[in-house]
Amino acid sequence: MSSAIDARDRLIVALDLANSAAASQVVRDLEGVATFFKVGLTLQLAPGVEDLIRSLIDGGKKVFLDYKYYDIASTLTKAVQRAVDLGVSFLTIHGASECIRGAIAGRGDSSLKLFVVTVLTNMDHADIAELGYVNHTVEQLVLHRARKALEAGCDGVIASGQEARLIKTLSNDFKKTLLVVTPGIRPDGYPEDDQKRRTTPREAILAGADYLVIGRPITGPKDRTPVRAAERILTDMQSAFDTLP
Repeated sequence: MSSAIDARDRLIVALDLANSAAASQVVRDLEGVATFFKVGLTLQLAPGVEDLIRSLIDGGKKVFLDYKYYDIASTLTKAVQRAVDLGVSFLTIHGASECIRGAIAGRGDSSLKLFVVTVLTNMDHADIAELGYVNHTVEQLVLHRARKALEAGCDGVIASGQEARLIKTLSNDFKKTLLVVTPGIRPDGYPEDDQKRRTTPREAILAGADYLVIGRPITGPKDRTPVRAAERILTDMQSAFDTLP
């Protein structure tokens, strides 16, 4: 079976690097291999980061701005309008329904897609209990936030591959498409690290993830170049997409 989905369109490489120059080098290294890049908090205040974002967009690349905007609705409206003006494709937000609606107002009729953060992939039940969610499992909290995102009119959620299938079932119940962007991706054999709810590229896609965000397994390994690491992951992703109905 051959899929109409090209894995290269669904891989988002996380530029969680020391500075804008290092990020630019990775982008150059991955020319022709990756076209979608995440710029997050690691680079948020780095000199030249806005120039980096503009150069990516001007060069035909897509940008996922992972700044996890969280504030009152009116502030989110203005902040999201800035992201629209910059030309990014994806943006993460956080908060209750009113906050989400404020972000949607800022998005207007642009093509920017908004994603609500559910539960970070480095968190488990003990972590959410410490935050006060003592009567919830991780899965319950993820589904609650995904439901609120759907009801508010958001485009999708950020969630681990372990919850992707449940979220897609929720989307079917609402008869609306909710995109799932999945971080915490670790290929087979990758060492244990801070990602507690990790999945392999294949596992995440078969569970329903639409996009995979991958950083260190591509930008960090010492035994292969970013191109070789990315190509290996893309092969696994494409194999999984090709088995989907």
